[in-house]
Amino acid sequence: MTPHVAPDPQAGAAVKAADRAHVFHSWSAQGLIDPLAVAGAEGSYFWDYDGNRYLDFTSGLVYTNIGYQHPRVVAAIQEQAAKLTTFAPAFAIDVRSEAARLIAERTPGDLDKIFFTNGGAEAVENAVRMARLHTGRHKVLSAFRSYHGATSTAINLTGDPRRWASDTGSAGVVRFWAPFLYRSPFYSETEAQECERALAHLEDTIAFEGPGTIAAIILETVPGTAGIMTPPPGYLAGVREICDRYGIVFVLDEVMAGFGRTGTWFAAEHFDVVPDLMTFAKGVNSGYVPLGGVAISAEIAATFDQRPYPGGLTYSGHPLACAAAVATIQVMEDEKVVEHSARIGETVLGPGLRELAERHPSVGEVRGMGTFWALDLVKNKETREPLVPYNATGAANAPMAAFGAEAKKHGLWPFINMNRTHAVPACNVSEAEAKEGLAALDAALSVADEHTV
Repeated sequence: MTPHVAPDPQAGAAVKAADRAHVFHSWSAQGLIDPLAVAGAEGSYFWDYDGNRYLDFTSGLVYTNIGYQHPRVVAAIQEQAAKLTTFAPAFAIDVRSEAARLIAERTPGDLDKIFFTNGGAEAVENAVRMARLHTGRHKVLSAFRSYHGATSTAINLTGDPRRWASDTGSAGVVRFWAPFLYRSPFYSETEAQECERALAHLEDTIAFEGPGTIAAIILETVPGTAGIMTPPPGYLAGVREICDRYGIVFVLDEVMAGFGRTGTWFAAEHFDVVPDLMTFAKGVNSGYVPLGGVAISAEIAATFDQRPYPGGLTYSGHPLACAAAVATIQVMEDEKVVEHSARIGETVLGPGLRELAERHPSVGEVRGMGTFWALDLVKNKETREPLVPYNATGAANAPMAAFGAEAKKHGLWPFINMNRTHAVPACNVSEAEAKEGLAALDAALSVADEHTV
């Protein structure tokens, strides 16, 4: 695929100048960034005004699950705009009802009521509010290695350093260690040990915090930004059992892992577990128009049969976003995108990444499934010392910066967080595109290898 327009550096410079003059970017020191001016995108690629094309191994922010500019979804948004661009959330709107029906058909168990939000963080905010009102309790337990969003409650639930500047220490959040065998906090040697010890640690945390004070436990089914650590067999089922025993609401955050990313509609299917609440966003409509939501169990939904639920947003279930969701789900069904994600992970991405790990001393571990993979980069495979320190910046982060720059030289836009690079292309990435990405990673990892000992 080549860019659809001729290179126009002058136009790119104008876009960049306007950005630098007026746009305040998220998660950034404004004077230290140099945003790429993007001219267009299609499928798994995007390009700049200089004619450089990049294979996007980030899927935007892990949300363009069917790639950029899918014609059926673009057409659905256009058709909905001509019919009804917007309407308040208190009314029954055909496309909103259809989006909710299609989502509920795919959620596990009895998660059949859908509360729409504008994105994942707001979904988490509302899931926690529902859990607190349902139980009459306030505390919520979340994992240290996690990311749940940037709104008030969601950022306090988050484990990674983006929380630090906004952490009030009084939001009713208690953190615990979830399982992660490669960097086990429990000194485990096997997955079975890690599962057993992580569940024991969680039970101890609950006991000392007071089971009757805890409203919910929230976990990313497969943690995303924190490192794509697939939980060991039995762990999520164990958490489910603990929640049932103490009357705690079990919330699974599927904002990143949902809608085909792990090779199933929702990652919970891999573990045969049904939460009480499930959050979603991103892949529900490939990010074309902001949309998120909470899938709600019958028991929790019944809590609000006769008492009002005190929450809502002006643009909840926006018709344009719901039209995009309906079209996206239909595309994923018709084009078997979920099945393709599973297959490309099993036959191309997984084997290819593991082969890279065998040849590159900088790759400590490969983990993932579907189109959801992480490479843990290290200075030394024996000691597992990360290639860069935790939350490194500036000179301390130079090895990862050099790795990223090399990837871009080879036409790959990489997802980088801490000492990891994630391989998270569109769920419908072709075999040829996946192999192209692996070849670029191969070249970039040679630069990371220079920093190993």
